[in-house]
Amino acid sequence: MKTFLIEELNDLDKRYRTNLINCLSGVKSLNLIGTKNNHGQSNLAIFNSVVHIGAHPPLMGFIHRPTSVERHTFENINETSFFTINSVTAAIHKQAHQTGARYEKSESEFDEVSLTEEYFDGFEAPFVQESPLKIGLELADIIPIPLNNTKLIIGRIKMLTLDEKHLRNDGFLSLSDQGIVGGTGLDSYLSTQEIGRYSYAKPDSPLDDIK
Repeated sequence: MKTFLIEELNDLDKRYRTNLINCLSGVKSLNLIGTKNNHGQSNLAIFNSVVHIGAHPPLMGFIHRPTSVERHTFENINETSFFTINSVTAAIHKQAHQTGARYEKSESEFDEVSLTEEYFDGFEAPFVQESPLKIGLELADIIPIPLNNTKLIIGRIKMLTLDEKHLRNDGFLSLSDQGIVGGTGLDSYLSTQEIGRYSYAKPDSPLDDIK
């Protein structure tokens, strides 16, 4: 086992430290965020920071990096207020990874990585047709994080599309059965397998397996 003090972490090569720190929070969700600007130019980018904010009302968010350089996702959300969150599967994980390349604003990542734009009536941001779980959101809040100049982007869920056969009677949605992947660090992709689902935890009460 090796112990790093903060002084040692600060002395590490920047790329090495970036890789290490990005692994510390464990397996993260991987999602493609789809946007479009007011001129109809679509954009697609992979994010590993999408989080559940609340269910009542339904809110999700993600961390956006500093906007000191062009950030097409942020610019488009600022313009239109709409964006989509699309799960990444094993079948499209390489294409999803490639959306992290720095394409020009005039280039659509959908075209560059051969993923398909999909639209639903009444919602203007593009979804990823190949994704089994698609969520449409409207911008609710932008919370600056001054410590590192990032932003928490919060959206209200306006619609979602999913495969009903993976939806349980109690509202639980199985992700592992759909080939949805997670990630560690900045470049590692992991398949998922459910190892257990249990009853609500209460003191002095044994857990029941949920089948």
